[in-house]
Amino acid sequence: MHGQIFLKQRIMQTKNSIKIGIVQDGPVHLNLPQSLEKASDLISQAAAQQADLVVFGETWLSGYPAWLDHCPHVARWDYEPAKQVFARMYESGIEVPGPVTELLAKQARQHQLYIGIGVNEIVRSGVGNGTIYNSFLLFGANGELLLHHRKLMPTYTEKMIYGLGDSRGLRTVQTPFGRIGGLICWEHWMPLTRQTLHNCGETIHLALWPNVHEMLQIASRAYAFEGRTFVVAVGQLMQASQFPPELQLPDYLQPDSPVLKGGSSIIAPNGHYLLDPQYNDKTLIVHEIEDLSMVAREKMSLDTSGHYNRPDVFDFKVKNPPTEG
Repeated sequence: MHGQIFLKQRIMQTKNSIKIGIVQDGPVHLNLPQSLEKASDLISQAAAQQADLVVFGETWLSGYPAWLDHCPHVARWDYEPAKQVFARMYESGIEVPGPVTELLAKQARQHQLYIGIGVNEIVRSGVGNGTIYNSFLLFGANGELLLHHRKLMPTYTEKMIYGLGDSRGLRTVQTPFGRIGGLICWEHWMPLTRQTLHNCGETIHLALWPNVHEMLQIASRAYAFEGRTFVVAVGQLMQASQFPPELQLPDYLQPDSPVLKGGSSIIAPNGHYLLDPQYNDKTLIVHEIEDLSMVAREKMSLDTSGHYNRPDVFDFKVKNPPTEG
């Protein structure tokens, strides 16, 4: 069985290079129509530069809640301004599937490229009605929604607004560039989550962050080295002036103070940078990975799912595992 899967992967992987567009910019915070318009323009720009894949950061639609860690009183019980912001956050979120995913799928088909994007996913009916999930979506060049992953564990203050994810997105999907997977933010610090994707096999890993500061660069580089995969670390930009007006700015921030500073980078399977971290630059970064076969070469010295794995010693499984992508 494993031999058949490997042969299928080798047959399907026909390209040894990929041009990647990284959106190092932010949305129009908590404004879904304007954020979609901006995303559409950025996707078109990436396509014009012949990108094969364009990637947006964590909860790009419609904004990462960086204000959770800065604005006073947001954690106070029954605090009306925070409840108002939560309601706006819910209304600017998207359903999966839904009209927004159909729009993104149409753009992927139109431009014949892959789109990876972080979203605030909302549930409007049934079990979980009213919940917001921190989710990652990957669309194929044919418009198919290939991956739908909900962040397993919201990070620290995020627990006030996000629901707990599940295992269905802990997988990779086959593309002409090899297998692609992705995780969100501090999932890169979770050893068993990392190992799950390592076991699925990745040529390219999409690491979605709000801001890739030094410790998160370490996490991204460690993931690349451990998984023997290319890592695309995606950060975004945000100023304090973009915080919801219902909330009070702390004394240490001015409206023009940078809160998220980007830091997007691309890391090779040996842990070395192919694209050094880019800070404080609001731009669409387009970079080509020229030799995807490096993944196979690097597995000779370390392969945590292969010859370095000891299934006779360790027993590892995922509950409710997803189907093969």
